[in-house]
Amino acid sequence: MRLTVFGATGGTGALLVEQALAAGHQVTAVARRGWPGPTHPDLRVAVADVLDPGSLRSVLDDADAVLSALGSARASRPTRVYSAGASAILATMRDLDIRRVVAVTALPIAPATQQDTLHRRLVDPVLHRFFGGAYQDMRRMELILAASDRDWTVFRPPYLRDGPTTGTCRAAVEAPLPRAWTLRRGDLAAAMLSALTDDRLVRRAVNVAA
Repeated sequence: MRLTVFGATGGTGALLVEQALAAGHQVTAVARRGWPGPTHPDLRVAVADVLDPGSLRSVLDDADAVLSALGSARASRPTRVYSAGASAILATMRDLDIRRVVAVTALPIAPATQQDTLHRRLVDPVLHRFFGGAYQDMRRMELILAASDRDWTVFRPPYLRDGPTTGTCRAAVEAPLPRAWTLRRGDLAAAMLSALTDDRLVRRAVNVAA
């Protein structure tokens, strides 16, 4: 499969690229300032800015599916990188007739009915103080995806940790997930790649944790 990865230089994005290449996919890694990782025969590095829709066609023109691990460096401040990025990516996907997109947001933005009670009452209010700017725009991104005609899936992880992939990733599709405290980035990346061919997750949001 030919995959385009946005946010490819971030912690999760780099692992998406690494795992996709290991699985035999052809990957276009999109970054704003170049690729610091290793080279690979099936890797194409492209410099583009999701806030500049005109730069996206060339990085999506041969893609079968899209993976978005977009992130904001200043999560407490207002941002539009998630929502504007999603709008630009979806518009270009529509122009090029690309249907599948898998993206990542965060567990604290899940609706109350899809939240564990402890998280909703005690943990999330604290997290929103520190990451509120990013969370607000992640919500906008989810609404934009839901309103689109593309085959999207959103993953909502809790606190993401570095370290070896464990192979453990519990999931609850649009439902509360108890004891959702952390998740390894590698396990999130593996779940996102697996979702590309899982029709049960099309147009669904998935809460995930270790």
